[in-house]
Amino acid sequence: MDLRLKDIGHNYGAMSVMQDINLDIPAGKIVCIVGPSGCGKSTLLRLIGGLEKPTTGEVMQLGAPPVDSINPLTYVFQDFALLPWRTVEGNISLVLDGHGLSAKAVDAIITDVLKRTKLTDFRKAYPKQLSGGMKQRVAISRALAVKPAVMLMDEPLSALDSQTRELLMDDLVGLWTREPFTAVYVTHNLNEAVRLGHSIVVLSRRPGKIREIIDIKTPLADRQLGDIELEKQQKYLWNLMRDEAMQADQEMLSV
Repeated sequence: MDLRLKDIGHNYGAMSVMQDINLDIPAGKIVCIVGPSGCGKSTLLRLIGGLEKPTTGEVMQLGAPPVDSINPLTYVFQDFALLPWRTVEGNISLVLDGHGLSAKAVDAIITDVLKRTKLTDFRKAYPKQLSGGMKQRVAISRALAVKPAVMLMDEPLSALDSQTRELLMDDLVGLWTREPFTAVYVTHNLNEAVRLGHSIVVLSRRPGKIREIIDIKTPLADRQLGDIELEKQQKYLWNLMRDEAMQADQEMLSV
């Protein structure tokens, strides 16, 4: 299932948050969204996910989701959103409740996603027993459990330290390489964008418009820390955004 954003604009009262967003999100690709603070990155994700309705334009789903998809669009948040009184498998099973699945089917799904995210040994653990990186792996497992057509990822690694963030990026690359998935990935971290994005959408400062879409041809599995070509892409992105990022920060400080 592809997504198409056509002439998207959004206002909060008299304030225009974004204008004239036209974007195709192809199946099996990771599309990263970057831009200055306040440019509407997370708002755009909510519009895609149907949590808000755009003021103008429309979000279209082209084609059908996978036949076994339980929830075509699902979120991964930066704060993990785990219930502390439920185990790892309990947090995952929560999204499978109410779908008419047998206990055997639920168990098979949980077993599969825990294996894919390297959490098999932590099935009975509670969130308080997990590191930040493992908590986010649980959140990713929970998203994968509903077999989404598109994962909507809102700065999923921003709450983690740099070492854990590198490990989780490797995990995401491994997951995609073994079984490609579609994702819209919002981040303020340009290193994440060039490591994970098949394409990178650069938004302008508010009202957010698409300034440029950058395609990265290097296969995900071949992108390594310290790669000279990726560093060039990251530098290009920063040069593209720097002036507007500084202006956006000054605006936020004056509020």
